[in-house]
Amino acid sequence: MKLLSHPIVFHTVLITLLLAAACVISIFLVRRLRRNLTEEDFFMETVPSLDQFPMHTYNAVIQELKQQKHELFTTQQIEKRRAQTSENISAAVLSNLSSGVLFLTPAGLIRKANAAAKHILGFASPAGLNLGDAFRDATLIFPSGEKLANELTSCLREQISSRTMRAQYLTPSGEERVLEITITPVYAPSGENLGAACLINDQTEMAAMQKQQELRGEVSAEMGLALRNSLATISEYAQQLTITRDPQVARQLATDIVAEAAQLNHSLGGFLAAGKAKSAAAGT
Repeated sequence: MKLLSHPIVFHTVLITLLLAAACVISIFLVRRLRRNLTEEDFFMETVPSLDQFPMHTYNAVIQELKQQKHELFTTQQIEKRRAQTSENISAAVLSNLSSGVLFLTPAGLIRKANAAAKHILGFASPAGLNLGDAFRDATLIFPSGEKLANELTSCLREQISSRTMRAQYLTPSGEERVLEITITPVYAPSGENLGAACLINDQTEMAAMQKQQELRGEVSAEMGLALRNSLATISEYAQQLTITRDPQVARQLATDIVAEAAQLNHSLGGFLAAGKAKSAAAGT
């Protein structure tokens, strides 16, 4: 105690304690500072700087736009393939139809024609022709003398819902045909007038058959009238023959009956021959 009460010793111990305390505090502060520096470095490594953050956002937007562009392109390709498939089906159906189909623009130009239409009209490809060039001198059967091209143009202009007509048509190679044509306007889903579709049927054989039937009917009517007149004459001669008692008159009546029968036979043969000739001419 005497030693500690000595001023020099006391000051020395006090300084030593202060130095030890300062050393402990310094070590604590150094550790604290090191830990703070380590946490700050970690934060700087994991969190982008303010200069880097806009670049990350830009790249994300670009990637999203690229994804949307890819999805849009894929959708467009699907729709394109679907439209192509639908067009192929429509073309296949039109090409296999026995009836001719023409698609006309509102101006009266032929835009498309299927194989049957080309065959019926006698053109290798009528696309691009106007109605006047395609149907040239074709005339309506009823009313007779009216130009088919003018009637079709009128239907296009007036946008008539649907109309069917028959016409006499001459192909470029000179073949005469009877055509049945039905024209119908075509509209887009928006209501826009796209033109008209013409359905064409070749009625040449049907018209020839109808003409033959008419000729047969005429021949039958003429034959029936001649047969009735001859039979009436023969019947009258036969009645006179039954009541007469004059041998000379009887012989004359018998001669008249034979002559009338021969005339009837001749008339029937002529009618039959004429009917065959008319039928053959109508068939050609």
